[in-house]
Amino acid sequence: MGLTDIRERIAKACAAAERNAEDVQLIAVSKVQPNARVEAVLDQGHRLFGENKVQEAQGKWPEFMQRYDGVQVHLLGPLQTNKARAAMELFSAIHSVDRPKLAQTLARLAQETGACPDLFLQVNTGEEEQKAGVLPADADAFIAEARALDLPVVGLMCIPPVHETPSLHFALLRKIAERNGLAGLSMGMSSDFEEAIALGATHVRVGSAIFGERDYS
Repeated sequence: MGLTDIRERIAKACAAAERNAEDVQLIAVSKVQPNARVEAVLDQGHRLFGENKVQEAQGKWPEFMQRYDGVQVHLLGPLQTNKARAAMELFSAIHSVDRPKLAQTLARLAQETGACPDLFLQVNTGEEEQKAGVLPADADAFIAEARALDLPVVGLMCIPPVHETPSLHFALLRKIAERNGLAGLSMGMSSDFEEAIALGATHVRVGSAIFGERDYS
């Protein structure tokens, strides 16, 4: 597996769904990956990456951004309010806006700085206690609240439960997005991104299938 293989699979999934491959953005999830692996993907021309932690991204991406033109990094993992300012400075999009307090903090900082990354609101489609995100029943109200704060909400994000059929959760996220007029759907990972594309994903998050297995030791 590798970047070329994943791009080919995305193209095939888009063709099968009668979608334009250019409408699906591949986020190469580089969390906990050695810099040498990240650099190899950059050298292949890829420019969109995803990280889970602000601090790890701060130690990795400013140097790469100086050396490679056009690099964008999206925050995929949970964001603490005390790291919101740093996140807004580094990331071009945040996919994990998961609670009103965080939305309010981002809105205040956006007013201060005059700028804000694109935002995806995280929906806990599986209603899992250990997982971040608003419940599906609360999603419409959260979207309305974020919009009332003048935040640039471009879409929704979900992470389906490990042992459930992901397509059911992708379909639910798409339904919530459609009724709220949101075009962005951040859904689908290494094991299920083809299903996500079939159900309208605009951003798929693929890590180990591009870089190789992560070493957390």
